[in-house]
Amino acid sequence: MNPQDKPNLRDMRVSYELGELNDDTAPASPIELFQGWLADAVAHQLPEPNAMSLATIGADGSPNVRTVLLKGVDERGFGFFTNYESRKGRELAANPRASLCFLWTNRQRQVVVRGIVTKLPREEAESYFGVRPYGHKIGAWASKQSEVIPNREWLEGRAVELRRTFPEDQPVPCPDFWGGYALQPQELEFWQGRPSRLHDRLLYRLVNGVWQRERLSP
Repeated sequence: MNPQDKPNLRDMRVSYELGELNDDTAPASPIELFQGWLADAVAHQLPEPNAMSLATIGADGSPNVRTVLLKGVDERGFGFFTNYESRKGRELAANPRASLCFLWTNRQRQVVVRGIVTKLPREEAESYFGVRPYGHKIGAWASKQSEVIPNREWLEGRAVELRRTFPEDQPVPCPDFWGGYALQPQELEFWQGRPSRLHDRLLYRLVNGVWQRERLSP
């Protein structure tokens, strides 16, 4: 690459002026505030507004992060589904502490969630798996998630075999190695971009079962 074609990262910046996050109007419940921000992201037709970064902790203490999709929010926390035998599944089994990050760039907002992850009941995994598109179901069976495979052809060949095993006109069972998790939040931090980098940051912490709210310096 010609040096002149390289992006000038030092000069890349945006002035954040779309909104504000006030202590007086912020709800007492962080879940209520999150649901409002998520609804706003959906209303503004942001691409995959339920996408979230999931950070887990490896056996050596190193963090690992990847993007997954939020599939529900209720009193148990933030729900998502995946392969239990994947890297994230193995890491959550060894250490259930995890963090989520939602970034809605076009709304100049970010939410970070920290908490403990537990598995969702089997019947919920089966119910959700049942409404997934056929190709997604085959993909869940075909993927030995996070394992090394010979090549792309191996994966596509495995999918072809599974389509024969589970024809499209018949129910596809939910794999035993696939299911759901819920991250029960202990902290939620809401970030709203503001001019001159004087951003709004509100931190909700669960203390003895009660949410406490604090303002953080940007």
